[in-house]
Amino acid sequence: MKRFAADEKARKVADLEQMIREFDGMASDLDRQIKAEEDRTGVRDPAHFAYSTFAKSASQRRDNLRASADGLKAKLEAALRERDEALEQVARADSSAGHDQLRSRRRAERTTAAVLR
Repeated sequence: MKRFAADEKARKVADLEQMIREFDGMASDLDRQIKAEEDRTGVRDPAHFAYSTFAKSASQRRDNLRASADGLKAKLEAALRERDEALEQVARADSSAGHDQLRSRRRAERTTAAVLR
């Protein structure tokens, strides 16, 4: 059960990392589109009356993507901590199960040795 929970947390971390990469990629694409639009129109000041409406909306979208990516980064940090804690629990459970098996084996060996005497 603990291993399943740890695997689920690892999948969550991978999903968050993928989403952050996608958002960053889309924001970079929008940066390029904004730059191309500014070069095409020759107006680079967003406050200028002739600034492209496409560039304004693309800038807003880019800013929203970056804000979303920042929010996901905070969630990623929490998910990483949860995953690491779950992995530690699995390791402890595996370790204690290994110790239990070793104790059982030693008991069986003692019993066998006592019977052979």
